[in-house]
Amino acid sequence: MKLRSQELRKIAPELDPLRLGTGWKPEDLSKPQIMIESTFGDSHPGSGHLLELVEEARAGIAEAGGRGARYFTTDICDGEAQGHDGINYSLVSRDMIANMIEIHANATPFDGGVFIASCDKGMPAHLMGVGRVNIPSIVVTGGVMDAGPDLLTLEQIGKYSAMYERGEITEEKLTYYKHNACPSCGACSFMGTASTMQIMAEALGLMLPGSALMPATSPDLREAARQAGKQSVWLAEHDLTPDKIVTLKSFENAIMVHAAISGSTNSLLHLPAIAHEFGIEIDGDTFDRLHRGAHYLLNIRPAGEWPAQYFYYAGGVPTIMEEIKDMLHLDVMTVTGKTLGENLEDLKKNGFYEKCDAYLAKTGLKRQDVIRPFEKPFGTDGSIAVLYGNLCPDGAVVKHTVVPKEMFEATLKARPFDCEEDAIRAVLTHEIKPGDAVIIRYEGPKGSGMPEMFYTTEAIASDGELGASIALLTDGRFSGASKGPAIGHISPEAASGGPIALVEEGDLIEVNIPKRILRIIGVAGEKKTPEEIEKILAERRRCWTPRPPKYEKGVLKIFSEKAVSPMKGGYMD
Repeated sequence: MKLRSQELRKIAPELDPLRLGTGWKPEDLSKPQIMIESTFGDSHPGSGHLLELVEEARAGIAEAGGRGARYFTTDICDGEAQGHDGINYSLVSRDMIANMIEIHANATPFDGGVFIASCDKGMPAHLMGVGRVNIPSIVVTGGVMDAGPDLLTLEQIGKYSAMYERGEITEEKLTYYKHNACPSCGACSFMGTASTMQIMAEALGLMLPGSALMPATSPDLREAARQAGKQSVWLAEHDLTPDKIVTLKSFENAIMVHAAISGSTNSLLHLPAIAHEFGIEIDGDTFDRLHRGAHYLLNIRPAGEWPAQYFYYAGGVPTIMEEIKDMLHLDVMTVTGKTLGENLEDLKKNGFYEKCDAYLAKTGLKRQDVIRPFEKPFGTDGSIAVLYGNLCPDGAVVKHTVVPKEMFEATLKARPFDCEEDAIRAVLTHEIKPGDAVIIRYEGPKGSGMPEMFYTTEAIASDGELGASIALLTDGRFSGASKGPAIGHISPEAASGGPIALVEEGDLIEVNIPKRILRIIGVAGEKKTPEEIEKILAERRRCWTPRPPKYEKGVLKIFSEKAVSPMKGGYMD
């Protein structure tokens, strides 16, 4: 097979001297050339350690007869961006990282790539980049941080912060929690977006089997990075490109795994955006269809008891896949050059499960304490539901595994707010009462970049009374760590003139998760017929005035102009 790098050397005579000036040796020039793309940087714990994995991958590439070249596009941290306008840059950063991967891969000839990331936007961005550039590729994930004292994990800080604001704990206690929640590098130790998307990368067939969500402090992760480097050379030599691996069946497998782990709602933004790069169309209905009847098995926070490092100890993605094997397409190809079914059989023979069992034994837990058997699930309807109605004609998303049962069917009084800051103030000052529907709008992709409503959801979920008696409805999104009665991605969004922009104080909102309904059923506390509601909304629309764009320059201006609906993936079209 002719390597792309060697073909381009013939037509670009500057390539060789420029490589040599970068430290390559003459004998390196004819080797398979592998780009190592990562989000390494001092931006946050999920990326601060990735250079170690880059170097392991580079060593593996060299051992396999290739030459690795390091490229970096550092991501931001959603946690550090919370509580201020920085969070508005979160979703757009995904698309910008993918753009830089495209630039890096296509401006310079490479025969393959190793893609290394850990976190909320870096992970889906790299998967989007893999689909877009379509060179032989393998993904390495940066793993998960250790839990702190008494298994303290970062997603609990929002709860403790709200408790402090309400005077329920001291400032000293809050400071202790803040100083001990992140004891190591790695993604946050709960099944948030970062952990979910690491798992999705393996479920799509783009990682070495069993390597997703390893503890970042484990030598196993470094060995996985080295082996991935070796495998990248094999992929390049065999021209096994991502489009020969990732198909609609691969995405269906990933969504079935997503249901089993109660994955982040942000996956409904990221998987459709990744699929789009592969020329495959999936949407909210795909998730809802596959989640119906799916068994939810994972006992990891925020829906479960244990920190995310225990996921690997229990056998990780392979254990999940073994439990839901009958629901998976076992004939899909993977980066090993073997099918998913063949990989699962190999893991049983190579000591993978015995190694994981040894780690788990140190915790005093059994495998089924972390990943339940298929026949003993926590639930049998997956974890995600997509709702429809006159409030969300194009859909809305709820993670029903973290919603109190009292809120599965409810009629609530609308309390609309045009930004999150006003909403959280109303929650913390007890202006919000049981039976209210807190509506936060103009926070979608076109409105403000689609930030997370993390602090508001934590303030509600940590309130013993409100957590089981109100709902939060928004055209924004939520952290993967969010718990409680939160429904997001309401589409069309308010900035596009969606019905959420027309809601007024005192409207009656029906929430019915089992029937997948979210709709306006009354005005000023009085129920109306569907026909009457339709006429009222039409009149309100006639009087509604679009808001001027929030951003007049920069990347958020571009994003607000180009972003598609959240239910399509929120990517820039």
